[in-house]
Amino acid sequence: MSENTAGDGLLESIRQGYTFEDPTLTLGAAVVDGEVHPEVPVRLPLRMMNRHGLVAGATGTGKTKTLQMMAEQLSKAGVPVFLADVKGDLSGLATAGTASDKLSERTAATGMPWEPRAYPVEFLALGGDGVGVPVRATVDAFGPLLLSRVMDLNETQESCLQLMVHWANERDLPLDDLTDLKAVVTHLTSDEGKDDLKGLGGVAKATANVILREVTGLEAAGMDRFFGVPEFETAELLRVAPDGRGVISALELPTLATKPQLFSTFMIWLLADLFAELPEAGDLDKPKLVFFLDEAHLIFKGASDAFLDSITTTVRLIRSKGVGLFFVTQTPQDVPAEVLGQLANRVQHALRAFTPQDAKALKQTVQTFPTTDYDLAEVLTSAKVGEAVVTVMDPDGAPTPVALTRMWSPESAMEPAAAEAMQAIVAASPLMAEYGTAVDRESAAEKLAAEAAEAPATGGSARGEDARLADGRADGGTVVSGVDLGDLEKMRREEEKAAERARREAEKPSEFERAMGNFVKSAGTQLGREVVRGVFGTRSRRGGGLLGGLFGR
Repeated sequence: MSENTAGDGLLESIRQGYTFEDPTLTLGAAVVDGEVHPEVPVRLPLRMMNRHGLVAGATGTGKTKTLQMMAEQLSKAGVPVFLADVKGDLSGLATAGTASDKLSERTAATGMPWEPRAYPVEFLALGGDGVGVPVRATVDAFGPLLLSRVMDLNETQESCLQLMVHWANERDLPLDDLTDLKAVVTHLTSDEGKDDLKGLGGVAKATANVILREVTGLEAAGMDRFFGVPEFETAELLRVAPDGRGVISALELPTLATKPQLFSTFMIWLLADLFAELPEAGDLDKPKLVFFLDEAHLIFKGASDAFLDSITTTVRLIRSKGVGLFFVTQTPQDVPAEVLGQLANRVQHALRAFTPQDAKALKQTVQTFPTTDYDLAEVLTSAKVGEAVVTVMDPDGAPTPVALTRMWSPESAMEPAAAEAMQAIVAASPLMAEYGTAVDRESAAEKLAAEAAEAPATGGSARGEDARLADGRADGGTVVSGVDLGDLEKMRREEEKAAERARREAEKPSEFERAMGNFVKSAGTQLGREVVRGVFGTRSRRGGGLLGGLFGR
């Protein structure tokens, strides 16, 4: 068979494989033997976008513009979009693009009917850290499993934190922010709280002190503003503009480099909350929301087995709620195999093979694609900026032929929007009235302080200790974020003395472990809307969630 005949056969295979009756997104035009074929568009069926996907490629290969273009087409189809704007490059979605000779040449080559267009964008920011409507979560809603990941706790410390949060819930002590959590831990490590601590299945005071130090560390790092009320309702991500286009919610992340785990954990919290709030939807003509998780490797880096199991469960189940997830990263190897196996739609930009590790990643990436006449190892290392290897799931549930694709271009601005324009959009947002101002309501810290004030004053009492921690030292000692550094040193020494004992105790099944064994058995029998909240340990907005329900809330 001649080379031209082989190329013609591949082109015809792509043409047939990407011809759909259903509404679609057009990703671009097929490239065969170095030639772009605008008459052979590469499409993705809209109804298959909740089968999830992967957008991957080395830095500078065009992933961000692919995200921008896909978000635009989803918006035009009336599908809301959530995306994390890690580098601030996607704010241009709110501004119409500018025509140029180079752009006209590219759009003509790919058969794209390009028009400059701005899109309805809602700018969000974690706790107001950046330009956008503040996104906050309460400590209760965030849950101990996700919070443990932010604090980098080990399994024993995570279990203790779960019990402390449960104790607060049982005592009707709302945990709105880190001040509330610190107040609970401080109480449980004080003289007046020692009986409560003993009642938590044998939690070691040294472990509780570790948790207290980590909470204080989060405060010192400025993360306290990400927790609080009003809590962001994830249903806000499902809005459609008056003209019928889906609203694109862009989460600005200017300080990602200093808080990578907080970012990634917040993304999972959003997904867990969405799953809990949305009803079962089945197969829809188009998804209710498409969620792009940029810098996906941060989500999985250093994650515990329990955390990975929870993510896998979320990915598997949230499809039935009409939500599509697209993980965005450099190589497929950044995503665990259990999750990668559920990503039916693949857009793979160019990879680099400068090191043996790169070569290994390239080989593994090639193996994840269906059999094709392309030499994928060569194609993936030689693809131009703005080209990608594509395969998606067709409406019959089968993978489409692999197609090297010259991607379509965004219609909005490819450079960041001006700061003034973004600030004007945020100021005009109807969400600012709801979420713009933090509220300090009566919660755990205030309730515990009130209880301590009502207790009889005694010399050297725990109340005196709590007051000193809360209000500063009368003797001039150093207090940071409400915690005396001298006390922290005492905690450190106490923990060192208790370390060996704690290790020995950890090898024995504690009351907590026996209780949790029964809890897990009970959890296995409970299905429905609280599944993902349960595996993440988060608290439901409507009555305690799976964890609270099983403990009798």
